[in-house]
Parts: sequence; structure tokens; C-alpha cells
Amino acid sequence: MNWEVVIGLETHAQLATRSKIFSGASTAFGAQPNTQASAVDLALPGVLPVMNRAAAECAIRLGLAVGANIAPRSVFARKNYFYPDLPKGYQISQFEIPVVQGGSLAVAWEESGEQRERVVRLTRAHLEEDAGKSLHEDFHGMSGIDLNRAGTPLLEIVTEPDMRSAKEAVAYAKVLHGLVTWLGICDGNMQEGSFRCDANVSVRPLGQAEFGTRCEIKNLNSFRFMERAIEFEVRRQIELIEDGGRVVQETRLYDPDRDETRSMRSKEDAHDYRYFPDPDLPPLAIDAQWIERVRASMPVLPAQLRASWVERLGLSGYDAATLSASRGVATYFDTVVAAIGSVVEPASEEAARAQAKAAANWVMVDVAAALNRDSIEIGACPVSAQQLALLIARIQDGTISGKIAREVFAAMWAAPSDDAEAPDRIIDDKGLRQISDSGAIEAIVDEVLAANAKSVQEFRAGKDKAFNALVGQVMKASRGKANPQQVNDLLRAKLAG
Repeated sequence: MNWEVVIGLETHAQLATRSKIFSGASTAFGAQPNTQASAVDLALPGVLPVMNRAAAECAIRLGLAVGANIAPRSVFARKNYFYPDLPKGYQISQFEIPVVQGGSLAVAWEESGEQRERVVRLTRAHLEEDAGKSLHEDFHGMSGIDLNRAGTPLLEIVTEPDMRSAKEAVAYAKVLHGLVTWLGICDGNMQEGSFRCDANVSVRPLGQAEFGTRCEIKNLNSFRFMERAIEFEVRRQIELIEDGGRVVQETRLYDPDRDETRSMRSKEDAHDYRYFPDPDLPPLAIDAQWIERVRASMPVLPAQLRASWVERLGLSGYDAATLSASRGVATYFDTVVAAIGSVVEPASEEAARAQAKAAANWVMVDVAAALNRDSIEIGACPVSAQQLALLIARIQDGTISGKIAREVFAAMWAAPSDDAEAPDRIIDDKGLRQISDSGAIEAIVDEVLAANAKSVQEFRAGKDKAFNALVGQVMKASRGKANPQQVNDLLRAKLAG
């Protein structure tokens, strides 16, 4: 039987506020247990919550970015359940009237060798508080409770069940992660729990309209684990049904060591939480003036930037999407493009687009690989945008070849400097300037042809690979400094003679 996978995601983004959603306690990560829990967070008798205005503004920013409706009046509710790290016995959340309603995100990804796109619909995004944390290690067989996270502001972003594969779900999560960090409403640190995803997964026979029974996989804190957890859960459900079993609605956890999901508890429905409006909090009122003030402070959005790059710089949609995955990378790329143009002024629109494509390739390939290798973010990149721009300009003006440029790049990466002229200094110090003197190159070509008579015969017999071998010999003899285009032209001229 052919099966269709159905996936919806619920994402908890910790909002980048200095204090908690209903108290003045700090949200800073890494403090000693229970040192950042106020009387409100501890639910001491007689205390009252007070809404954090900055958290509401974060929700407004997201709503504007995804084209959602921002409710002029939203209501906080009590979600009742018992857990040791929830002192009040309930969580303050939003149920019937969330602050953000609807909206969508465009997602592009590659699967089975094909480029795919989908617009994922958002159901809602609502404000709520986080619970504390249970600690089960180093307590002599007992568990401890750390309430530092209790009351930390979260925005829970819920999708419609629009996604049809694990790769698509990961692509959506990455786009959302990029957006919340771009907007500055979440730091996106998955290791610290600032961005956590729950995946609702079900399967149904291909062509069936009715959804299958879903299982929720909780707290997926890496994109790699998300993909593996969903793929395992899909296989588990299909095998269970095909063996005559029945999928039970439940909450499951992913064990990365065993690469499997396992049952955690039966899945609760809304009525099990006994939601009711919180009597201690008035409705959250957001008027049009407030929305417009937030709109005026919004950065250019990734979609707008991508469209501009495609139209103005001639980038492909794939390149534009890759470079706009984070605001830091986008800013770095824009700076590189502008700086190249100031060193080598493009003679035409075509030349300007060639410069932009060269910058895109360097940022997406060489810079990205080095950042990934050293596990650092673009903000800590040892090679500044201005230095990279000058390096690319030196390739374009014929000072160095692309191969030598990578040697210069590696030197700059290994020994970071504030010197904007670092590429020129390294080129001169190492004697790397490209040989463009036709007489000098011709002499090297003649020597190579004389020493490689067999390759010459093979080329003239129609073997094109022999030409590449001769080019390689010339570049080796010149220690990589001969102008590649001149080498090609001279070789062809002499071999044709």
C-alpha cells in the first residue's frame, strides 16, 4: 500500500526579553538553580502576574512578518495540569483567542533530487509561560527542581497539517528559525532550549481524505534529530498498521542514542486541561497605532531581500534563499557585494551581476565551509566582508587566480587581522601575484610542450583530456601563478600550429 505522511509542527520560541512574561525576574541562561525565580514564578500566595509589554511586541513582529491577523483583543487562560516543576498547578497560556491568527511561510527544499516548494499555513501563534526544569542527575537517587525557566516568555507557533515529509518539516523549521532570529525576537539557540519543536505525525493511505491517528514527538532540539525522529515514527506507524495493529494517540519522546521514538504518555485533549480565562490577567489589547509603531521598526524581511537580489543582482532563487537563511549572512553578503564594486567598478550590468555571483559563491561555499568546520557563526567570521571583497576583486582584476585566492583566504582565516588591505599584503609577502606577462608564460608553455610529447600527440589524436593535463603541467611549472586564460589561449595556439 502507498502511504501519505501528514505532519504539523508546534514550535516554542523563547522570546528575547530581559525579564519573564509575568514577572521582573531575569531570563538570562546559565544561572545557578533557583536564583532567578521571583515570588510570582514560585506562585507564592497573594502575588499577581503583570504582562510583559516586550513579549507582546515580539508576537506582533512575528504576526506582521507572516501576514497574520493580530487580534485586537486576546485572552490569557489557565491550562491546568500537575507537574513538579509547575508550582501553580497550571500554566498561563492562550487558548480560544490567541494573539496571532493565521499567516503562512514559503518553504523551499530539495528532496529526491528535485527542488520543491510549498506555502505552509500557520494556524496560530500564542503567548505563554515556560515551566521549570526537573533535574535527575547528581542528586543521590532523587530529583531536583530548577525554577529559573518558570515564567520564561514563549511564543508557540502552530502550523496546519500541511507537510508531507521529514525533509519538508525540517525545511519549514529552518525557515521559521531564520525568521525569528532575523526579527530579533528569539536567539534561536537550540542547545539552550530557546527553539524547540514538537512534531505531530500521522499516516494515511494515499488518496484518503481523512487524517490518520497522530502521535506527538516532543522537544526536538536539533534539525537532524527532527528529521530522524519523524522518519522513524513514520516507519513505526506504517509497520504497525500493515501488521494489523492500530496507532494510539499519544505523546512520544525521541531517543537519539537508539534512534527511535518511545511512548511517554497518552495524548491529552483540550478538555483534559480544563482551560478557563485567567481571572488575574485582563485581556491583551493591541490597537492599530501600536501595530503601526512595531511595523515601522521592522527590518527588511527575508522574502523582500530575496526578491531584490533576484531582480537587482541576477541571483538564482536557490542562491538568494541560501544567503537569506540568516540575517547575519545576508548582511555579510550585501557588504561584500557593495565593497567589490567600490574596488573594481563594474563596466556593465552584466559585470555587476558577475561580481554578485562571485560573492555569492564565496560566501555559500568557502566561508560557509570554514564556519562549519570551526563551529562558529558568521558574526565571528575571521575574514571580514571588506577583506573578502578585496580578495574577490583581485581575482577579477587578474592579480591572482582563483586557486591562489583560496590560499590567501586560508592565510587570512588562520591569522585574523583588522587590516582591510590584508589580501594585498599576503599576496605581496608570499609572492603570489599572477604572471600575466605573455613572454614569460610562453616560455613555460614551450618547456612543458617539449617535455610532454606524448600528451601533445594524444591531444592531436583527439583526446581532450590530454589538453587538461598540459594545462596542469604549465600551472605546476608556474607554481599556480600563470594566468589561466592566457595559458589556455597560448597552448591552443601552439597545438594548432
